[in-house]
Amino acid sequence: MSRNDAFENEALPHLKSLYATAYRLARGHHDAQDLVQETLLRALRSFSRYTPGTNIRAWLHTILHRVRVDTLRRAGRAVETVDLAGDGPGVRGGQDALAAESDVSRALGNLPEAYRTAVVLRDIEGFTYEEIGAILGVPVGTVMSRIHRGRALLRAAFQGAKA
Repeated sequence: MSRNDAFENEALPHLKSLYATAYRLARGHHDAQDLVQETLLRALRSFSRYTPGTNIRAWLHTILHRVRVDTLRRAGRAVETVDLAGDGPGVRGGQDALAAESDVSRALGNLPEAYRTAVVLRDIEGFTYEEIGAILGVPVGTVMSRIHRGRALLRAAFQGAKA
């Protein structure tokens, strides 16, 4: 089997997941397509370094994250974080059907980049804290903190929308 065939068999089944993550991070169809295209190009170029049988989904998402960071750096923007005044109240049981999909997408889009990435990888893509730490290149404690703060910002956004 050629390298290209192996790449297609291993990587391309994860294209939909990559695009969904890229769309949530980039907040736009064209930017998401560009991110996925660059991710697949880099993955194909370095596919000889991939160990068959390991978690290719996490490997591809790691490349996607690096492409996103490189894109932000080229654009002259740094990943920003926001200090929270308080953690806010806990989530109410049932959550009364949070909001329409567009509201959720909008709220995710308004999160600072570092929090949005962590929340998307955990709550939407289902990666473990350890996998997210490896993807982002940060300690697990940082991942947990970003997810906690991102979720708190989302709660605050939805509570503000209800008021």
